[in-house]
Amino acid sequence: MLEKFARYPLTFGPTPIEKLSRLSEHLGGGIEIYAKREDCNSGLAFGGNKIRKLEYLVPDAIAAKADTLVTIGGIQSNHTRQVAAVAAKLGMKCRLVQESWVPIQDAVYDRVGNILMSRVMGAQIELIDEGFDIGIRESWTRTLEDVKAKGGKPYAIPAGASVHKFGGLGFVGFAEEVRAQEAEMGLRFDYIIVCTVTGSTHAGMLVGFAKDGRTRNVIGIDASGTPSKTKAQVLDIAQKTADLVELGQDITADDVILKEDYAYPCYGVPSNETNEAIRLCARMEGMMTDPVYEGKSMQGLIDLAHKGFFPAGSKILYAHLGGVPAINAYSYIYRNG
Repeated sequence: MLEKFARYPLTFGPTPIEKLSRLSEHLGGGIEIYAKREDCNSGLAFGGNKIRKLEYLVPDAIAAKADTLVTIGGIQSNHTRQVAAVAAKLGMKCRLVQESWVPIQDAVYDRVGNILMSRVMGAQIELIDEGFDIGIRESWTRTLEDVKAKGGKPYAIPAGASVHKFGGLGFVGFAEEVRAQEAEMGLRFDYIIVCTVTGSTHAGMLVGFAKDGRTRNVIGIDASGTPSKTKAQVLDIAQKTADLVELGQDITADDVILKEDYAYPCYGVPSNETNEAIRLCARMEGMMTDPVYEGKSMQGLIDLAHKGFFPAGSKILYAHLGGVPAINAYSYIYRNG
C-alpha cells in the first residue's frame, strides 16, 4: 500500500517481536503475549514510534526545501526528542514548542530525560505554560511564523506527527511488517494493543490491518484523558489515510476500539495501577515502560487479561512505542523501585 510514497530510512529495519513468556504465565498462561519493540527501532536518540512516522514526512520536508523542523509537545515529549534527532541527522535546525501538559512537580522534570536530549542535540526550545490538548496550538503556529519572519523556511510537524497528511503512513507500514513477521513465525496475532493519544499510530494500524480484516482487533488504550476528542481524531486520520493509500474500503467509527479506563488521573500522571504495571513488566521481562504512555497501555493489557477480555489461546501483540527516557523525570516516584 505504500509503494508510491517516498520514504527516508531512519530505522534499523523491521522491529523485533519477542515473546513475553513470564508475563504470559503470570497472567494465568491462557494467552500468549508478544511485544513488537518500536522502542528499539533506531539509533536516533533511543528511537520510538515517531521515527517510523517521520520516515514519510522527511522526503516532503526536503522537497519543500525546509531548513527548520518545527513541532510541539509536552515538556517530556517523546515526539519532540525524536524530531530533534531527525533534524540533527538531516543537518536542519529544530524549533520545539514544549507546553506544560503534565501537572508533575518533580524538581528535575524540565531538565532530564527527553528534553535534556533535545537540548544536547541543539534544538531551540521554548517553554510555554499551557495545559494539555491534542488539537492545533496557537503557540506552535506562532513559532512557525517566527521562523518565517527571521528568514527561515519551516516545516510544520503537528503534535505526534498525527494530523499531518502523511502522519498515518508509518503505521500502515507497521501492519505490513507484522504480516511478514507472522508468516516467518508461523502464527497470527488475534489482538494488537496500542497506546492512543494524538491518534496517528492507532489510525495507521487501523488502515494497515484492514487489509486482512483485523481493524477491530486493534485495541487502543486511551492515555489522553480526552477520549471523545481522541477517538474522533483517530477516525479522521484513519479515513484520510485510507483515502491516501487507496485502501478501497471504508473505516467507520465502529472500527475505532478505544478502552477509556486507564488514563486516570490525567494525561501524563501515572496512577498506582500504572506504576504497578510498570514494575510488573520490568520484573517479569526486564522490559521498561514509561509512566505516560506504555505504562498505561501495559496496565490496560494486564487488566483486560484479568477480566477475561481475551479468549483462551489468544495471541496478543503489544506495540511497545518507546518513551522510556521520560521515566527519568518521574524519579521521585520510582526512587525505591
